[in-house]
Amino acid sequence: MNEALDPRTEFVAICRNLVMHEFPWDMNQALSFALFRTYAVPDIGRLLARTGEFTERVQKRYDDTALLLEAPTRLGFEHPEARAAIRRINAMHRMYDIPQDQLRYVLSTFVVVPRRWIDAYGKRRLSPNEVEATVHYYRELGRRMGIRGVPETFEGFAALMDGYEAEHFAHDAEARRVADATLRHMLTFHPRVAAPAVEVFGRAMMDPPLRAAFRYDAPSALVERLAHQGLRLRGVVLRAVPARRRPKGVADLPLVRSYPGGYRVEELGTFTPAPGCPVRPRRPAPR
Repeated sequence: MNEALDPRTEFVAICRNLVMHEFPWDMNQALSFALFRTYAVPDIGRLLARTGEFTERVQKRYDDTALLLEAPTRLGFEHPEARAAIRRINAMHRMYDIPQDQLRYVLSTFVVVPRRWIDAYGKRRLSPNEVEATVHYYRELGRRMGIRGVPETFEGFAALMDGYEAEHFAHDAEARRVADATLRHMLTFHPRVAAPAVEVFGRAMMDPPLRAAFRYDAPSALVERLAHQGLRLRGVVLRAVPARRRPKGVADLPLVRSYPGGYRVEELGTFTPAPGCPVRPRRPAPR
């Protein structure tokens, strides 16, 4: 499906096929883990904690983030709804002094974590064509978000992410609150009786540096091995399953619950800093 497309000019179509036809579940899991990793950077985790959005309104924040990020993939960057979604993302970021290095790091997780997840657990590995398309897609997203110094290759993104995490991952009590709230929210996606197993599975899927940053206990070696082997086995079984003919978007996921009657991207997200949030708002640029 994707090998006949040019990754330099048709990167949106290639990414759309990956996200909505071939790997909808894997991509959703991988992007969720990508965002989760960013909480382990104390400056990022503290900001999210102090806004209250990721601890008190977790479901809405999960839904809004997924819907806003999906719009360019689903519709293309020039579509009015996609442009509105990126304006919303930029408007929320402009409320705070978020350094360029943090924006670059978060962007890198969207490139690196999904490729590593699918290569490890998907029904097949991503092709070089698909990896290149992913790089072009997120470079374009980064350009439209005003992020400077974005890497030009997957290797550049991987070096950025790995190096940033090695330097910045650390424990922070407020960031841990965001991680705990996210894990509790994840448990609501499953029957209550399965919650203990799901919680252990979530910790088993975290690498040691990520667990250490949150001071989460590591599960037993057997549990960790079974979790990874179970996902690999799922990938093997799915090799016989063709890509979806009907696209599966974020709004089709049962995990997205905030807008049963529909939504407008212009109304997603937040519009003012949370009341009492001690994080310093971004100063207006001089005229």
